[in-house]
Amino acid sequence: MGVLCQALPVDLLRSRLAAAGLTDVESVLAAERGAVAVAGVVRRGDGTQVFAKTLAGDGSDVFAVEAEGLRALRDQGGAATPAVVLVTPVLLVLEPLRPIPAGPAFWERLGRMIATLHTTTAGTRFGWHRDGWLGQLRQENAWRDDGHAFFAERRVLRWLAEPPVRAAFDDADRRALEHLCARLPELVPAQPPVLTHGDLWSGNVLADERGGPVLIDPATSYTWGEVDLSMLWCSPRPPEADRFFAVYEEIARPHDGWRDRMPLLHLRELLSVVGHGHDDWGAADEIRAIVKPFRRTLP
Repeated sequence: MGVLCQALPVDLLRSRLAAAGLTDVESVLAAERGAVAVAGVVRRGDGTQVFAKTLAGDGSDVFAVEAEGLRALRDQGGAATPAVVLVTPVLLVLEPLRPIPAGPAFWERLGRMIATLHTTTAGTRFGWHRDGWLGQLRQENAWRDDGHAFFAERRVLRWLAEPPVRAAFDDADRRALEHLCARLPELVPAQPPVLTHGDLWSGNVLADERGGPVLIDPATSYTWGEVDLSMLWCSPRPPEADRFFAVYEEIARPHDGWRDRMPLLHLRELLSVVGHGHDDWGAADEIRAIVKPFRRTLP
């Protein structure tokens, strides 16, 4: 999900750009990307463009965390990310990007990029040195040595305290989720932590001026690389995106049965959707379907 944005009046964005020293703004074309930030494509007096977004509130560390995640993906993992022009507590300005081009070649390049990210950044612990954001809610990243415990505590059970999640699931659903988490060592092979984008659905991939893939809106941490795969696998994508998985599998060689694990690892995203109160398409029902086998094993 990342930090999304909606088409709101751009006066606030203009004023924040001016306050940050960008006084040569000629026009702002409002973006239409969601429900958290005010965003738009900004044309400057010299004819160049940038992409800018600001929070409707007073700000937090959202943009600092995002800029740091973009830098880590680029500098540590060799991934392409947009250049950060300016970051303040209330404003993030990036180089402009383009829509994804049609055809499988783009997805092949993205497959190589993510495979390189996952195969060159193995760490020793799961997490990140600071908490981040997934949409409007915190992504908890406190370090753990155990990947199964990290995924259970920080990526699944963490969401059970959110009011919309409490309202959506009964005690039996919650116990099934907890039982699934207890059995994670049987369900997911032991894997090293690697640097991940953390929110790798197709909406968080754009293109540079040469048509190459560029990653945006990360929720960065060290965790299983398969978590990134699950976002692309389980989210809407064009048919040509199948080339991503073929190339990734050839280079990164994930453990056998990785396709079967995709719905389970997608639980984090589904719980986040419910936790944000955005479940108007059946995310809670998908969660119940995933945990159904674990209901039957309960005493």
